[in-house]
Amino acid sequence: MNVALEIFIELSIILGITVLIAGIMRLLKQPLIIGYILAGIIASPYFLNIVHSTEIINVFSQIGVALLLFIVGLSLSPRVIKEVGGVSLVTGVGQIIFTSIFGFFISRLLGFSIIVSLYIATALTFSSTIIIMKLLSDKKDLEKLYGKISIGFLLIQDIFAIILLMFISSFAGKINAASITINIAFLGVLLIGALILISVYILPALSKFFAKSQEFLFLFSIGWGMCLAALFYYIGFSMEIGALIAGVALSMSPYHYEISSKMRPLRDFFIILFFILLGSQMVFENISYFILPAVIFSLFILIGNPLIVMALMGLLGYKKRTSFQAGLTVAQISEFSLILIALGVKVGHLTKEVLSLVTFIGLVTIAGSTYLILYSHKIYPLLSRYLDVFERKKAGEGRKDNLKGYEIILFGCNRIGYSFLNTFMKMRKRFLVVDYNPDLISELIKKKIPCRYGDLDDSEFLEELNIGKLRMAISTIPEFETNLLLIEKIRQINKKTIIIVVSHKIREARKLYDKGATYVIMPHFLGADYASMMVNKYGLEMDRFLKEKKKHINKLKIKAGLGHEHPKAEKHR
Repeated sequence: MNVALEIFIELSIILGITVLIAGIMRLLKQPLIIGYILAGIIASPYFLNIVHSTEIINVFSQIGVALLLFIVGLSLSPRVIKEVGGVSLVTGVGQIIFTSIFGFFISRLLGFSIIVSLYIATALTFSSTIIIMKLLSDKKDLEKLYGKISIGFLLIQDIFAIILLMFISSFAGKINAASITINIAFLGVLLIGALILISVYILPALSKFFAKSQEFLFLFSIGWGMCLAALFYYIGFSMEIGALIAGVALSMSPYHYEISSKMRPLRDFFIILFFILLGSQMVFENISYFILPAVIFSLFILIGNPLIVMALMGLLGYKKRTSFQAGLTVAQISEFSLILIALGVKVGHLTKEVLSLVTFIGLVTIAGSTYLILYSHKIYPLLSRYLDVFERKKAGEGRKDNLKGYEIILFGCNRIGYSFLNTFMKMRKRFLVVDYNPDLISELIKKKIPCRYGDLDDSEFLEELNIGKLRMAISTIPEFETNLLLIEKIRQINKKTIIIVVSHKIREARKLYDKGATYVIMPHFLGADYASMMVNKYGLEMDRFLKEKKKHINKLKIKAGLGHEHPKAEKHR
């Protein structure tokens, strides 16, 4: 039989199994990622032994990884990197240090040698960027504060992992890490510098040319991402970093949302093959040898790693909910962990039993963390009262006297929220801004704007606020459950408060009205409504429209200076 036809049939059978398992996961309301990994295990040599064209599937999975990180890079503008760079660096480095220290001592207590303990401890520090990116994307949390911070410290981990893998590889005689590090760093700096210049001065202008043809825009996007990923790999960096930087370079383009939308279906297909391959390569030899250590290490990753991140973020002044959600993103080991241990086996430092141990830890922690992340909004209320130790009560709270006598509260000073500030000042009403980003609170304090550091999802925090005499509450936070909580809390005490909330879905907006919302802002429709009001008010008078144009341009300049961008538009039926 033709080799190409054999590969086609093999992929078809594997995808058929995946569809079946994913369908079962869907019926059971379980994460599809678990289904993909289970499909890989079923197709592995331990069960049906279907996977033979490993190299071909590996190429497809690498394409999926590159596309995933390329799309993530499109949402990582320099503004976002600046916003969370500090906390990402501190938590990323701190988590690596503390996890490796605790992991080493646990390994020694379990009887492993020093060299094996060093390998295991280091492997436990890496979290799966690919899996977390997929989960955050599915939850639409990439734009949230905890999502941005998580992406930041996961990238710190990846950079450390790449450097470490280069060092370990030198023992195998493949490369001399000490001699090439300076050259690679120099080439990397030159390449990134050139990309910065291209993304600022060339790509925005060229994007207009590309956007004239949707097909050409799609082709250019794939070519740009893949070529840069290959270039970074060629000079000694990882393909993943190259794909990510390619996306960041295009994030300055006005068409980056459209590019991301067009690339997503392609990404979803190829990334499925990555998870299938991951499952098919799981090793289950000598289970009795590693079952107890695997359970202990898995519990350490699922519980200990989040606690480490929560402690670090708490010291930096972040609210316990943000710290909790970010902490859950490190509750699994990475594909880099498996690569590191496999490399240790290859150079003779480790045995295959250790590889089996870490592989089993990977399966348990990937599955466990997937559930923790997807259902974090349900888990947090159950643990909230026990997490106060991870929160600095005085961090970024704002002035205490702001909690007395105010008439208006603005929850969330984001793109929409900023528009209300000038209005409040003109009204000469006492108002308070509530936000869970300590950096934003610090900026508001500098501007002497009344503010309070808090999380709207925290029912205890809401009870601290003087909402009994509140005349208006405005929430610019788009989460449906969060706004429901706010409406219920206020309506229990005050039936006359004007409550304005935000929603992106008609069905949810109607439910918010039913629960007692006074008005629901729907950004996708609001612009058209305002434009139609102008047409009705101004008729065909050009001068009046030009005055509106001038005012709008001035407002856009102010918002651009603040780093505001319009969020990605969602498609609704």
